[in-house]
This record gives sequence, C-alpha cells and structure tokens, in this order.
Amino acid sequence: MNSQSPRGPSDGPLRAVRGYPRRAPLTLAYVCLLLASHAWVGHGLSTERAATVLGYVSTNLDNLQDHPLRALLGSALFFDGTLTDVASTDFVGTFITLGLGVGCSLAWVEHRWGKARAAAVFLGGHVAATLLTAAVITVALRHGWYPTAVRQALDYGVSYGAQTVLAIGTLALPRWGRLPWAAFVLAWPLGGADWSGPLPDFTTVGHLVAAALGFGLLCIPAFRRQRVRAVAATAAGPSRAPSGSGPQRTSPPAAGTRTPPSA
Repeated sequence: MNSQSPRGPSDGPLRAVRGYPRRAPLTLAYVCLLLASHAWVGHGLSTERAATVLGYVSTNLDNLQDHPLRALLGSALFFDGTLTDVASTDFVGTFITLGLGVGCSLAWVEHRWGKARAAAVFLGGHVAATLLTAAVITVALRHGWYPTAVRQALDYGVSYGAQTVLAIGTLALPRWGRLPWAAFVLAWPLGGADWSGPLPDFTTVGHLVAAALGFGLLCIPAFRRQRVRAVAATAAGPSRAPSGSGPQRTSPPAAGTRTPPSA
C-alpha cells in the first residue's frame, strides 16, 4: 500500500502559483505587459520622452476631446505607482491596484467567467468610470470646485478597471467576509483624498465610481452564475459501452450550458 505524504501548510499556495498560468492566462499576459510598459517608461526612455508618452495617454478632458480612443486604450497599458519604494503610500496603491486588483481579482473573474467576459468587465469599468469622472469634472469646473488646470492633469493607469474587478471579487469571498471587503474597496481611495468644496479630487471620484460599477454588476443574475467546465461534465466518470458492442462515442456537453449559481 502506498502511503501519501502529509501536506504542508505551503502546499495550497504553491499549487495556486503553479496553476495560475492555466487558470488565468490572459491576466498573466496582461500583468507582464504592464510590468514591461512600466520598465520601458521608467528606465527605457528619457525623463522628457516618458513625460510626453504618459501625457499623451492621460485621460484628462483635453485628451478625451482631442484623441479619446487612443487616450482610453493607451492609459490601460500603464499603471501609476512604484514597485521599489515599499515604504511609500504609492507602493500601497500599487499593491492594491496591480496585486489585488489585476493579479488576483481579474484572475478570479477570468477563471470564473472566461477571458472574453473578464476583458469586457475590466475594460468596461476602465472606460465607463473614466467617462463618468470626466462628466463630474466638467460640472465641478463650472461651479469652481476644481482648478482649471485639471483639464490637462496627468491621469493614466489601470486603477479604475482594477477597482471594478476588486468590487466584483467580493463574490469570491465567504459570506462573512463580503461586507468588510466591500467596505475596504470603498474606503481605501478616500484615505489620501484631497477635498475641493463638496467633492474629493477627481481620481478619488473615479475610484468610487468604478467600485459602484463593479457592485452594480453583482446585481445582474448572469454575473452570479459560474460557467461550466468540461471537467465538471465528466466528473461522474466516462460512460460505459453496452456489452458486446464496439467503442461508443460520447457527446460533449452542450455549449453554453451553465451550472446553478454557487453563491
């Protein structure tokens, strides 16, 4: 009889790391792209050239009027933060946005609903939160709550999309952890907010809007259903051929079949 070796406390995390490329290949590729673009801007370009590139992809009001599509898509290729200054608040933001948001929450959405829906949710949150924030900025400028320089402000990165999937990731937690996580998702952008009249700074507004979009998607029944995987369809084992007959071919599970919601 073969005896099984006892599992150590690190077996679970190690299996999760080894299985990450299989469970979330799109997310892994996106994280690698973000790291590459961050290194390119930070080390491959001169300071002036880097400022020009980031200024062009910033989703401020002037760029959204001049080249909206290139600004919206280009902004999603970078993240605003640091990977080296671990004692700074910027690193905390990087950990939440790039680590918990993209690396964990987006990967969970991809594993649960597939690549197409994960990309749609992330980019949809990024674009919708940006445009809604631009509308808030426009109103704030009319009332004098924001300075006019905000029209050309440097504003780029994936944090709005990450905030959307952070909110959706609430569904991945046990019931007792969902309310504290939702409170964290809403509270962390307010930690460093600068207030101008009745409004916080526009980036804080954008993060709150993105979180609201994510929580709103959780109210849609389709986003509470888990997609079917082939392994689930064959969990009961292969079907047996009738006695005396030749090999039988079993039909694959019907496309589009879904399991009942697990949450």
